[in-house]
Amino acid sequence: QVQLVESGGGLVQAGGTLRLSCTASGTSGTIFTINAVGWYRQAPGKQREMVAIVTSGATTNYADSVKGRFTISRDNAKNTVYLQMNSLKPEDTAVYYCYADGLVRRSSGSQIPFGSWGQGTQVTVSS
Repeated sequence: QVQLVESGGGLVQAGGTLRLSCTASGTSGTIFTINAVGWYRQAPGKQREMVAIVTSGATTNYADSVKGRFTISRDNAKNTVYLQMNSLKPEDTAVYYCYADGLVRRSSGSQIPFGSWGQGTQVTVSS
């Protein structure tokens, strides 16, 4: 399977910055390719929402609430995706999750789809 490991969350003052990272790795030597990676967030009492996604072709999409402030980028060589968060606001406070989907290559050469979530990292923005 494919595991996602996140880092970079924390407590920051309004107007500050954080950079989240998410690295994908295959367990037991699993060979995989990623089609898209996204960052999602969930605040208490609210639904989980998409924040930003990037495809294998580097096409990006952002939630309207973060456009102009957040930047998602992808380093395919490192199997890592980043979320640069600038000008943070208290309303950005949430647990942020990384999600990736793609294909796992079987020993037969066939490929099967996968989807994996990271464990979540808390981002807290103080007023």
